[in-house]
Amino acid sequence: MRTFKLQVQTTVDGYMAGPNGEMDWMTFPWTDDISAYIDALTKPVDCIVLGRRLAEGFIPTWAAGPEGEDQESIDWMNDTPKVVISDSLTESPWENATVAGGDLTETVNRLKAQPGGDIITYGGATLAAELIARGLLDELHLFVNSTAIGAGRPVFADTGAHQRLRLVTARPFDCGITALHFEPRRS
Repeated sequence: MRTFKLQVQTTVDGYMAGPNGEMDWMTFPWTDDISAYIDALTKPVDCIVLGRRLAEGFIPTWAAGPEGEDQESIDWMNDTPKVVISDSLTESPWENATVAGGDLTETVNRLKAQPGGDIITYGGATLAAELIARGLLDELHLFVNSTAIGAGRPVFADTGAHQRLRLVTARPFDCGITALHFEPRRS
């Protein structure tokens, strides 16, 4: 079974975006130590899962080669196959991306059962919250920025149930971000 990881930047108070999707609170530029950590995290990954709304900005941004990113990272993002979770799209408008709709649990279980390396998702907020709520992730990598914004789109939506996690590692970086690696506690 493939490992399914979430990698997301978050505020100290647990938001992955502001109330209107603002991301102006993120810490940049990154330092070499966090870049090396992320390289190691993504090295075994051969599939990226994205929500449709995130894909609409994410895929074209990487295709254009975002400023400040090295060519190796740009190539990896563009060359790694993507699965866009959407019930509104019937086919992908993007190169190297397929669309998967229908039952999210069935889709994820089918992806995890396929041969290959790890799978990673960067969200967006709706997809990440739903993956967490359904217990479909094997690892959660929260990159905590030292900023509190008071309101926004939470990493952990109110599901009415506890999300029991086990801390695997916590690592601070020179840029001020701290990575928290959790695994769900499964009963």
